[in-house]
Amino acid sequence: MATASRPAKHNTGKQKKAPRKQAAKRKAAPTRTNTRKVQDKRSASESAQPTRYEPGQGLNGPDPRLMEKQSGIWNGLMDRYFRLEFDGFENLPDEPCLLIGVHSGGPLTMDAWTVIMAWWRHFGNSRSLHGTAHDVLMNTPVLGEYFKRLGAINPSKENIRAAFDQGDDVILWPGGEVDSFRKWTDRDKAVLGDRKGFIRLAMSAGVPIVPVATIGGHDTLFVLSEGRGLAKKLKLKERMRMDVAPITLSWPLGLALHITPLQHVPLPAKIRTRIMEPIYLDKDPERLNDQAYVDAMYARIEGSIQSGMDELARKRKFLLFG
Repeated sequence: MATASRPAKHNTGKQKKAPRKQAAKRKAAPTRTNTRKVQDKRSASESAQPTRYEPGQGLNGPDPRLMEKQSGIWNGLMDRYFRLEFDGFENLPDEPCLLIGVHSGGPLTMDAWTVIMAWWRHFGNSRSLHGTAHDVLMNTPVLGEYFKRLGAINPSKENIRAAFDQGDDVILWPGGEVDSFRKWTDRDKAVLGDRKGFIRLAMSAGVPIVPVATIGGHDTLFVLSEGRGLAKKLKLKERMRMDVAPITLSWPLGLALHITPLQHVPLPAKIRTRIMEPIYLDKDPERLNDQAYVDAMYARIEGSIQSGMDELARKRKFLLFG
């Protein structure tokens, strides 16, 4: 592994707001110029009267009114249902960054959701994070609009660059459904799907990459088979951009083919998440076409995530849910 995480302070996921001095430093940094018109990085007095959220525009989110309104529910889920442990905020650079992680548990990736909610609980409206979601989820009625109000965007280069340009951070899960539907026996394995476009994206945008390690989310349902052969027969790649047709064991349906978002209730697994140290990429434009360099950075990022997952897995007290 090329990078190592700093010693992490054990906590239960309850994070304090960033110090005002640190927030002032971030606002003064020229690399975090924020051109957001619909939702500024408002002061406390301004945030009492948030600007109106425009439906469908994930780049305008997160919608502060929605985030505050639902905070009690999510705080309860994070602290009691998933018993979230979250650390590593001190590893974040001042400038915008691209966070890269794994996500687990099928379409309702609770480890990903809790990253977004824990981030809001820590930073509030002072530093916005945009999640990214598969087209199937973003186009699902009600759920897709909810994602956008949380600040989720389609993972296109244009959307991600626009988020960086307005001074925001973005988190991407390159493994997609291959990652979220990996076999349960691989629950503690970092799966990025050999998808390396995010490295060139970060290089061209001039932002560092911050790996995010997490475990526990893959105990919220059990993937018995990834169903790659079945996916080919059903032509899911052409129809839904999915390489898998997983067979899962979950509640309430039990054993089922799992290809729709809302067909299970996540089980109460304990989730542990850690933000790792940033990885700074070469800004030389010629490196964009250097496949050996891209491969090396991919291995370094994946190795950082795996190292963090290994450390978190050693804290597990029970085979399941702990």
